[in-house]
Amino acid sequence: MNKSQWITAGAALLLTLGLYAATQDSIFGANKLSHEGHDHAAEAAAPAAAGGAAEALSTDTVLARARQTLSPDRAARIAMLEQSITRGDVQEQKIHLYHQLSRFWYDTGRVFEPYAFYKAEEARLENSENSLTFAAHLFLNNLRAEEDPALKQWKALQARDLFERSLKLNPANDSSEVGLGATLLYGGIGATPMEGIGRIRKVVERNANNVYAQLTLGHASLVSGQMDKAIERFQNVWKQDPKNLEAVLSLADVYERKGDKANAIVWYKQSLPLIPAPELKTEVAQRIAELSK
Repeated sequence: MNKSQWITAGAALLLTLGLYAATQDSIFGANKLSHEGHDHAAEAAAPAAAGGAAEALSTDTVLARARQTLSPDRAARIAMLEQSITRGDVQEQKIHLYHQLSRFWYDTGRVFEPYAFYKAEEARLENSENSLTFAAHLFLNNLRAEEDPALKQWKALQARDLFERSLKLNPANDSSEVGLGATLLYGGIGATPMEGIGRIRKVVERNANNVYAQLTLGHASLVSGQMDKAIERFQNVWKQDPKNLEAVLSLADVYERKGDKANAIVWYKQSLPLIPAPELKTEVAQRIAELSK
């Protein structure tokens, strides 16, 4: 992933999570990984569409890899917490334990995958629309930058399960419908690549001004190499919402990929007043300087 793509991915995370998480010292950027009883999504694993199947990755394997990054004392601490889950019979107790585990991996362990997984387990037990969609978007936004096919599939399966649970609670939530479509598309887990696109287009047909759907279709156009179509989608979003940071940075990214440095600089400069996170603003300023040489 090149610098402009990292910047755009960082903006997406910023907008979803309320923090900038694509810098080198963040668990969402640098510290990612190269219990079958709780492996809800992996049990339903399907081959990756079109591009060939990635070898199925179990949650047990993902968590074991994460534990290998810990010092012995921290590994012992996390093992004790994990073992206490199986002994807990009260749902509230399990929710509290999953919350502790997710905070450990966020604050101390600094590895994204177990953080997001335990956040998802907490959401599954709570079974509220807000908690399920938050956890689903954690996985969705991270899998966009994931380059390992097996991990990408694992994250996509986790996100799909969470979005589907959320949609059972509220079938009319267009944002979750778009999120599910994006998960199928980016994760390569749909029956065909068009399955995800089809879900997103249905939302646009109901509401052409749905910004999230238009942004997602813009990114889909970008992935498929339809640069001009991506620009059209992102500009439509910007016309509706001139302060939409993701749309502005996405336009800068597309123009940079097209080799149009002048327009890339224009859109990067336009993004600067919209960026609340100093780290991201510094990245964009550096990108402008590099393109201006």
